[in-house]
Amino acid sequence: MRLLHTSDWHLGRTLHGVDLTAHQQAFLDHLVEVVREERVDVVLVAGDVYDRAIPPVESVAQLSDALRRLAEHAVVVVTPGNHDSAIRLGFGAAVMQDRVRVLARVEDVDRPVELSGPDGDVLVYGLPYLDPDAARRALAAPDAEQPLARSHAAVLGAAMDRVRADLAARTTAAVAAGRAAPRSVVLAHAFVVGGAASESERDIRVGGVDHAPAAVFDGVDYVALGHLHGAQRVGDPDGPTVLRYSGSPLAYSFSEARQAKSTALVDLGGVGAPEVRLVPAPVPRRLTDLTGPLEDLLGPAGDAHVADWVRVTVTDDHRPTDLYRRVRARFAHALVVQHQPPARVGAPRAAEVTAARDPLEVAAEFVEHVSGRRPSEVEAAVLRRAYEHVAAAGRSA
Repeated sequence: MRLLHTSDWHLGRTLHGVDLTAHQQAFLDHLVEVVREERVDVVLVAGDVYDRAIPPVESVAQLSDALRRLAEHAVVVVTPGNHDSAIRLGFGAAVMQDRVRVLARVEDVDRPVELSGPDGDVLVYGLPYLDPDAARRALAAPDAEQPLARSHAAVLGAAMDRVRADLAARTTAAVAAGRAAPRSVVLAHAFVVGGAASESERDIRVGGVDHAPAAVFDGVDYVALGHLHGAQRVGDPDGPTVLRYSGSPLAYSFSEARQAKSTALVDLGGVGAPEVRLVPAPVPRRLTDLTGPLEDLLGPAGDAHVADWVRVTVTDDHRPTDLYRRVRARFAHALVVQHQPPARVGAPRAAEVTAARDPLEVAAEFVEHVSGRRPSEVEAAVLRRAYEHVAAAGRSA
């Protein structure tokens, strides 16, 4: 059976204020062509379909059209990510039981989509994004007196225990009936240890930890991961379980400028490890970081990048006159224009704050800056509770 693994479309997202709808549509058109030309049986969409819980109307229409077109050629299985609202994305899932399957309920993690192919049966399990504060109760054993531990590892482990139990029962039944054991696929939206993050992924830290070990997913054949925007394999490269991030179809931050965007074409036979081939995604417009003296960037050094989205960092000793106007006259698609003179010898250098940094560490550095000392354990706990309260308010339903 041939699978196409994709994730993190982030429909409705902008890039430094630039509307990406047309670029995302170019990717969706490309995706439909890949499914048709490669004779894909199943499309796996591992979360963050939308960029926010309440997406723009245009994004809803865009998704509806994409699912319709993909379903003309393959079965489509979708799970929500941390940017999506599981309830809104899962609306109508009960009646979409043929070519489009939306697996959005935590309680249904052990109820797979059952598919049959020439090499045997394939079971596709969907794990929606599991926020520990909500899922630790939903996934606790019925007779448990306490909820699960407040961590991503705990809730993912409990969900996978249910998956493995269902898979074992179905495997036993198949073998007893003289059939081959089914192959297994899991869709999950999570930060797995060993994955390389980018600046554009929303923080999912709970209890100071944002990741879970790869071993949580042991026991299945292929894990289609979403959340991290760079295409990559994680976990044991020689292990029987293949864990892979498909990555986002577009670069959503300058930290992704050098990433090769793609989808993962997965051939899952009756036995043996899945075979994976990456299919390059179209690049409607490149992202490029340009750094140097202004006159150099306005000269030959910038010739190859006039059509790119660029972040221009000018390093002249003094801020050039009319900096923004001159840069925009040369680079029509400049998204960021900044002046950073060379560091003075002996001058103190402040730590750069980016979305990729631990917010609690940034807060601790600020406390140290204004008070001259690091936060105490009590103060650190207060900062953590405050941060997690704000972060939880921004998460999807």
